[in-house]
Order: sequence, then C-alpha cells, then structure tokens
Amino acid sequence: MKRIGISLLCLIMAAGAVFAGGKKDAAPAGDTSLENILNKKRFVLGLDDSFPPMGFRDENNQIVGYDIDLAKEVASRLGVTLVTQPIDWNAKEQELATGEIDCIWNGFTITEERKQVLTYIGPYLKNAQVVIVKSASPVNTLSDLQGKIAGLQAGSSSVDALDEAPAFKASLKEVIEYKDYLTALMDLDVGGADAIIIDLVVANDNIQRSGKSFRILEETLGAEEFGIGFRKNDHALSNKVWETLEAMAKDGTVAKITAKWFGSDISIIGK
Repeated sequence: MKRIGISLLCLIMAAGAVFAGGKKDAAPAGDTSLENILNKKRFVLGLDDSFPPMGFRDENNQIVGYDIDLAKEVASRLGVTLVTQPIDWNAKEQELATGEIDCIWNGFTITEERKQVLTYIGPYLKNAQVVIVKSASPVNTLSDLQGKIAGLQAGSSSVDALDEAPAFKASLKEVIEYKDYLTALMDLDVGGADAIIIDLVVANDNIQRSGKSFRILEETLGAEEFGIGFRKNDHALSNKVWETLEAMAKDGTVAKITAKWFGSDISIIGK
C-alpha cells in the first residue's frame, strides 16, 4: 500500500505531551479475563472494518491494517489465535459488555466518558480530529463552513469533537451522521456534504489510497490519542496485552509495523 503523508500528524505529536507508559490497574481477586483467553485459545478483536489504515478490508476482502498487525503479534506471543470481529461502531461498548468481543482495538480514541465504562490501555498513537474538503472547495478555515453541511461517522470521537466546539457546530447548516467514513467520503466526493470531520490518520490514508482530490484543513478540532478498550474489570487481560506491546516496542517489532503503515515510527509506546 502507499505510505501515508504524516506532516500534519507530526505537528500534532510535537504539540502534545509524550506518554511514558500505559497505566496498569491491579487485577482484582477473581479476575479470570486472561485465563479465559488462554483457555479458549482465541482473542476476539472488535473493529469497524472500514477504518483504514487501522483496520479495513483489502482487495481480497481480508481484514488488514495497522492495529491488526499489532494485535496479531500480541496474540502470537500469547499463544492464541486472533479473531477479527466487525461490529456496529455505534454499539461497540454493548458488544464488549455482552462478551461478543474481548477488546475494542481500531483507532479507538481515549475519552473521559469512555473511561468511565471501560478499561483502557495506552495511548499507543497520537491523532487529531480534522476537516477534509474537496480540493476545489473555497473552504479554507472552520469559519468558512458557516451555513454548510458537514458529515461524520455515528458513534465516533468526531461526534465528541464537534460537541466540544459548540460555536462551530451551531454555525453549520446540517450535520450528517454516516455508518462509516468510507460512505461519508463517497458522499463528499459527489457533493452530498461540504466537509467531513474525520480522524487525521484516516484522512491521510484515504487521500493517498484513493487518489481523490481532497485536502485537509490546517485548522483542527483538537488532538487526541488512540488506546485499546477492555471490559471495566478485565485488568489481567489488559495488563498482559500492554506488557506484550511494551516488549514489542523494546525489541523493535512495533517500530517495524508502524513504519510499514505510516512510513516512519510514530508510535508512542514506551516513549
């Protein structure tokens, strides 16, 4: 695949504080989350399978991506098989709570609201919420979108970012929520929306992969970080996954996988 342009991402990373390591919570008595995974020999990862480059379907309909490569290596080191389970991103927390999946690992933005109901490990990658428009669009700033239509993915952190910018949101004529970003970007291409609010890593990847005439506004809706979500009390499992990722960072595996997808090592594990 083509490497993703990361100049704006680097600026976001430079502006943010560097994370020195994942927070670990002691596993409570009776926590069998890791034991359950090891016994069943399966680690089920829930994802939106249309979220490149983190997790998506390739030309052979196989689920691939940056997060998938990381998770496959983690599963291999745990001696279990990784199972990738596409889910409705708008109901991701319910999928996790009911036991259909073991984690949410797919460019999953860490938010205070989500931390109330989930156990997070990470962050492992920095990101930002940006606005993408057609190259020929007269829009150059967020204020230029006054009276226009913006789209985003339902249940995504883009929704939170927009809610946290009430003046900008109020200036819009309409906000359309799409099931996934690929649909949103197709609608942008045909003129159904004037702009799409989207994760920077996804925007960069789409521009490089599709060859569409899109561009990213310099003005963002804020920086954020990606983490991996587990059930609230699954500390034994989440701690083990993070320990494994730290070992992968130390031996150079994370750097290799990150360079494959982004052109350089922009991971923040262990940094």
